[in-house]
Amino acid sequence: MKRKAAGVLAAVLFFCTAAGGCGDKAQEQADYGEDALWAYNGTDSEKEADLFLIGPTTYAGDEDTINMSLEDEEGKAGFLGALNMERGIYEDTLDMYAPYYSQGSLSAITEGRMEESYDVAYEDVSAAFEYYLEHKKGDDPFVLAGFSQGAYMCLELIKDYPEAMSDMIACYCIGWALTKEDVEEYPQLVPASGETDTGVIVCFSSESEEITDSFFIPEGTWSYSINPLNWKTDGTVADKSLNLGACFTDYEGNITTEVPQLTGAYIDEERGALKVTDVSPEDYPAALDFLQEGEYHVYDYQFFYRNLQENVAKRVEAYLYKQEAL
Repeated sequence: MKRKAAGVLAAVLFFCTAAGGCGDKAQEQADYGEDALWAYNGTDSEKEADLFLIGPTTYAGDEDTINMSLEDEEGKAGFLGALNMERGIYEDTLDMYAPYYSQGSLSAITEGRMEESYDVAYEDVSAAFEYYLEHKKGDDPFVLAGFSQGAYMCLELIKDYPEAMSDMIACYCIGWALTKEDVEEYPQLVPASGETDTGVIVCFSSESEEITDSFFIPEGTWSYSINPLNWKTDGTVADKSLNLGACFTDYEGNITTEVPQLTGAYIDEERGALKVTDVSPEDYPAALDFLQEGEYHVYDYQFFYRNLQENVAKRVEAYLYKQEAL
C-alpha cells in the first residue's frame, strides 16, 4: 500500500508548492461574471441538478502571503487539479460549478492566521455563490460540496443564505467538524441521519483508531458525523466488505488505483470522528505538517470514493422523487 500512499503524498506536495499569492492587503472584489474565475462553469446542462463545489487548500503561501491570488495561474492549476481529484464523485449526476477563490494558505495555519485568511477567502466564495444563484442556478436544485477548507466555506454559506438552502439536496462537508454549538445556533444546519435524507449535511473526518485528539476534532470536542459505509451516526462498525472502492486519482481526475474493500469504519461516539480500520498510518501518512500521523485527512474522500459516488446519486434521486410527488 505504500506505493499508493506515496502517490497521494506527491499530489499534496505538488499542490502545496504553487508560487505567488497575496499578502495582507485586501483584494478587490472578484467579478464572477468572468469565465476565467470558474474552474467548472457548468459541465452538463442536461442534468436535473447542479453542484456548487468549493475547493480545498492547495496553496502553500509563506509568512507574508496567506491567501492565493486569483491572478496566480500556477496556483489556480493546483487548485483545479485538486478539484479534478474529487470530480468523479459528482460528475455523473450533477452539472458542476466550482469557483476559483482567494483561498487561505497552509502558511496561514502554521502562522496562526487561519481565521484572517479564511475571512478573505469567504468574501470570494460568497460572491461566487451569489452570482451562481442569480445567473446560473435557474430552477434547478443543487448539491453543495467541499473538502477541508472548502467544507468550512460550505457551512458558512448555509449559515448566511438560509433561504437559498430550500433548494439544497445535501451538503457534502467532508474533512471538517460540524459542532453542536453551530447546529444549536443555526437551525438550517441539519446533520444527515441516514442514506437518503435530504436538506442535510454529510460530514465526517477520518483518523486511525489510536487518535484521541486531532486538528479538526480536538480532544474534549465533538462533531456530528455519519459513516459513509453504513450511513449510521452511531458506533456501529461497518466492515470493509461494505467499502465499494477506495479510489486514488491523478490531477485530471483519472482513477489510477482502485481498491475495493480497503477499509472498514466506525464513529467514535466520544468525539464523533470517523475511525478507519484495516489500514495503517505508515501506509497512509498524514502528509501535512500540522497533522499528526494517523490523521487520515488527505484520504477522506479517497478512502470512501465509490460509496460517496453512489450516495450522491441516491440523494439526488430521493430529492427529485419527493419534488415530483408534491
